[in-house]
Amino acid sequence: MNFNTSVLISIVPALLIVRGLRRFLDLPVRMPRFNALLNHIWVPGVVLMGLAYLFEWKSDQLDEFYIFIVLSIVVLVLIRLSFYRPARTLLLAVAPYTLYAAIELLIAVTGRDLLKEYDDVFETSQGFAFIWLFTFLFIARSQKKSLEAERLQREEEEKAKRLIEAQNAELERLVAERTSTLTQQTEELREALTELRTTQAQLIQAEKMASLGELTAGIAHEIQNPLNFVTNFSDVSAELITELDEERQKSERDPELEAELLEDLRQNLTKITFHGQRAASIVRGMLEHSRASSGERQPTDLNVLADEYLRLAYHGLRAKNKAFNATMNTDFDPNLGQIEAVSQDLGRVLLNLFTNAFYAVHKKQEAHPQDGYVPTVSVRTHRTAGNTVEVHVRDNGAGIPEGMQQKIFQPFFTTKPTGEGTGLGLSLSYDIVTKGHGGTLTVESEEGTGTEFIITLPA
Repeated sequence: MNFNTSVLISIVPALLIVRGLRRFLDLPVRMPRFNALLNHIWVPGVVLMGLAYLFEWKSDQLDEFYIFIVLSIVVLVLIRLSFYRPARTLLLAVAPYTLYAAIELLIAVTGRDLLKEYDDVFETSQGFAFIWLFTFLFIARSQKKSLEAERLQREEEEKAKRLIEAQNAELERLVAERTSTLTQQTEELREALTELRTTQAQLIQAEKMASLGELTAGIAHEIQNPLNFVTNFSDVSAELITELDEERQKSERDPELEAELLEDLRQNLTKITFHGQRAASIVRGMLEHSRASSGERQPTDLNVLADEYLRLAYHGLRAKNKAFNATMNTDFDPNLGQIEAVSQDLGRVLLNLFTNAFYAVHKKQEAHPQDGYVPTVSVRTHRTAGNTVEVHVRDNGAGIPEGMQQKIFQPFFTTKPTGEGTGLGLSLSYDIVTKGHGGTLTVESEEGTGTEFIITLPA
């Protein structure tokens, strides 16, 4: 084989070396210009072969010289990529063999005898260079795999980081949107709460006015009796005075008749005074009830308070329905004594319980008009052994269903039809007894038989 044509054969491994270098170092990305130049790695070999043919230069070192050129180009590329750790390792791998090739080529050109004389040394050096080359090739390969794994890990971390950032951005957007929605809902709830409080205050005021209306109706009916007495006795007294004047104008006066007329007149004036005081007492009670409570506790006789408000509640219902009649039973403990209480507030409680009791028996009477039913409301007071006093208000109305008994003290809950109750009477009564006086207000009811409310107050 012609020595010069051996250069063509050397081009094949040179191309393989360049191909492997490109793939290993990713030259199209890292060094695109050098990568383009490496496409022409065959050019130096062809030039050498052309020069040898032109000058008829026959030498067996042309292929070695071409391989040295290729190795020099590889070393140059590796130096340019010395910032890349596998490239530095490849440089360490190729450097000894490149140095060996340069020395061998130099000696072959200057003195072949020396090359023959130290042939064993050169073969050993060549073997060592090959071992060094392949050893560091494996090391560079391991480094590349490690760096590739690190790169992939970094890419995964970057991808995860970008995903987390995107999720955080989305989360922040959702949080901002949710915060805006919650803020809007909070404002709506605040407005609704304000409206609810306003409505509640109006309903409480309406309940108080309804209570006052019941009291006023009862008082109007109750005060009518003493006023009727005052009017009647005033008319009779006027007639007696007229008769007395007529008797005095007679020529023959009857002293006994005059004395009788004067006695009747005195009795009438006494009765007018009595019933006038009774009317004044009722008016004072009305004023005390309508006056705002001071919250100060005073000695209070529950027997008197219960009896008064029982009659007022009864007459209040009769003022609305003249045909209504009911039996009122009272059993007042004479040893009850007085308790410290706010009489106006307890009066409202008793009026509410009595009004509800009369309402219940009235409704039952309307539902059973022909069965001999007698509406009855009973009031009983007594002092217990536990230093407390109790007021029992019982009716024989329709009773309260068991499922509703736990709800009747809740605000706005009522067993009455729509329009006949606000559902605040018992709630306010419960607060007055429990919170205002430290007592209890309980209910016992049997559907179809009747209901009993029990007020317990500290004595």
